[in-house]
Amino acid sequence: MKAYFAGYNIITSLGTTVKENVENILQNKTGVKLHNAYGNVTEQTQLSEVNKDVIFADFDNNDFTSFEKFLIFSIRKSLIDSKIKISDKTAFVLSTTKGNIELLDKEKADKYDIDRINLWKSAEIVSKYFGIKTEPLIISNACISGVQAINAGMRMIQEEQCDNVIVVGGDILSDFVISGFLSFKSISPNPCKPFDKNRDGLSLGEGAATVLITSFPCQASEPKIEFVSGATANDANHISGPSRTGEGLYQAIDTVLHGKTNIDYVSAHGTATQYNDDMESIALSRCGLQNSPVNSFKGYFGHTLGAAGLVETALTIYSMQNNILFNTLGFDEIGTTEKVNVISKHTEQDVKSALKIASGFGGSNAALLMVKEK
Repeated sequence: MKAYFAGYNIITSLGTTVKENVENILQNKTGVKLHNAYGNVTEQTQLSEVNKDVIFADFDNNDFTSFEKFLIFSIRKSLIDSKIKISDKTAFVLSTTKGNIELLDKEKADKYDIDRINLWKSAEIVSKYFGIKTEPLIISNACISGVQAINAGMRMIQEEQCDNVIVVGGDILSDFVISGFLSFKSISPNPCKPFDKNRDGLSLGEGAATVLITSFPCQASEPKIEFVSGATANDANHISGPSRTGEGLYQAIDTVLHGKTNIDYVSAHGTATQYNDDMESIALSRCGLQNSPVNSFKGYFGHTLGAAGLVETALTIYSMQNNILFNTLGFDEIGTTEKVNVISKHTEQDVKSALKIASGFGGSNAALLMVKEK
């Protein structure tokens, strides 16, 4: 059974809809801004923060945490324009790295029951809000969580376990996350520059995104995009450092493409750290994709962690349906070990096939192939 794209939503610092995000991307705007402090973090940091007032105004009570509101708002928006009808055969997949991490703050935690900090509880609350009766599936595997969650939803459809799937992902900024990345000295003092020779670190962001998947062609968004295949591979290289040979990402891509090199577009992870971008260039080169157009969206709204794979897949689908390739904001001159055909300006081009890749801590890597039906 085929798995088709049926709808989406994106929440980032650039907007709360796909349309708003695309309009700002086309104007080369960034949501990454300098913060003199954030919470208990007193160090100046470049961060990409969502306008929460827009989201929170959609709720008339405080029954939900900030993280849960992100998810519910995104799912609501994605369902409005889709043909998806929630039924007994609707599956629910949640992607996140930190979930309700704000509840580490005792003052906030005291407002909710003790289970609320658990990821399974967040998934239960959100799925019940929408009347979903199937047991939620949670994917929390570092920064590949979003792509892996879509892969899981795709397989549920392909294996006829359900009729449609709501895949949602999100993460919010917190003292814990910011101080953790600062301790790695991996955050740039300026907005990040993916694949650029002067790149010096990532920019952190927050956000949420939803991708709807269906088994019914009549529910698919036009032009139809099929989720064809996906794979994950762990090279177990290091707790935080990527493989110098790109082994895990190479294996994930090779499993998905089976040696094919005629891919119209690659949406990279592109964090703008020295080692990640080099690793991706090596893996893409090993797979014969050094000439395929490649971009990173991190310069627009930072690294949104558990939402990243979903946000970037949604924008990849937009590219396929509207035949446009987006510029890699912050990129000026190639600075990776191997050649990468980085997209340096917005370009109109027919995009029949696209590869989404992601990499994360612990040696985790994922790849997803999407094809536009003729």
